[in-house]
Amino acid sequence: MTNLLAIDLSSLAPLRDIIREHDLRATKKLGQNFLLDLNLTDKIARVAGDLSGITVIEIGPGPGGLTRSLLLRNPSKVVAIEYDLRAIKALQDLKQAVDGRLDLIHGDALNTDLLTLSNAPRAIVANLPYNIATPLLIGWLQQINQDQKAYKSMTLMFQREVAMRIVAKVGDKAYGRLGVLCQWLCDVDLCFDVPASAFTPAPKITSSIVHFKPKTLPSDSPSFKSVEKVTMAAFGQRRKMIRSSLKNYKQYFVEIGVEETWRAENIPPEKFIALAKLAERREE
Repeated sequence: MTNLLAIDLSSLAPLRDIIREHDLRATKKLGQNFLLDLNLTDKIARVAGDLSGITVIEIGPGPGGLTRSLLLRNPSKVVAIEYDLRAIKALQDLKQAVDGRLDLIHGDALNTDLLTLSNAPRAIVANLPYNIATPLLIGWLQQINQDQKAYKSMTLMFQREVAMRIVAKVGDKAYGRLGVLCQWLCDVDLCFDVPASAFTPAPKITSSIVHFKPKTLPSDSPSFKSVEKVTMAAFGQRRKMIRSSLKNYKQYFVEIGVEETWRAENIPPEKFIALAKLAERREE
């Protein structure tokens, strides 16, 4: 069992008081929906697993509910990236309370290379802003493709629709390019839903927590760009048979064991990877 960090956060003001004191009202432009239930933030932190000795990177901490829960899981430190300067100011008391265990970075996560923030091992745990969640995830998957040790794990909150696309299996309505990319590089687990009522303000949708554990890939795995290209062609015309949508790859169908009358939704991730690998060899 993970030992919890021996720190006392009881002297900190309640999250609602911090929001009031710093006028930290959530703004739609920044995709802010604050999670104030510390029982829920503790649950998210537990899903992330053993964080002892890990640098945990959080995106958009807001008033710091999840940040508090993460700090109690005994990481080497938490690095929180926050675009909203009001939140940076609101987190100063927490930073002082944990004596060097919390680094605050005022910046845009989309323009921040997380690998430069700390030496490995690293984990990402975040209630992602809905409006940038998918591009952030794609960027981190690219890093995992280049280095499977980039992140020990990622525990991320998405709107449920996106989460279902990430974990969807072959034949599911939600199965598509995002699911192929995620399942190629990681073992993905849909952990639990978070109702809209848990947030302030309440969004119009349900959210879900997804846990990612990077896989160890073969040395001859194709590049991220190649897999993106194949899946984009296939799912960009998902209603068409692959003899049309993947006509440029038709010569490889027999070798990887797919039928030209299949559609993209019938092809499991490993066959997309095999197709991308063969195409790369042809281009060499």
